Amino acid sequence: MSEENAEALAESAIVEEVKFELNEIDATDVSEHAQRYEALHQKLQETLSGIDGL
Repeated sequence: MSEENAEALAESAIVEEVKFELNEIDATDVSEHAQRYEALHQKLQETLSGIDGL
């Protein structure tokens, strides 16, 4: 598997993970949403920082 294919698979996995997490959040009590969204936001920031090499 080429490095490009591996990166595409990793990106796809991240997107699927985020979609799953959003669906999970939707199924929880509203009082939990802010904390869960904050955790998801942090995960996305870390992922994007890793992609950009920041």
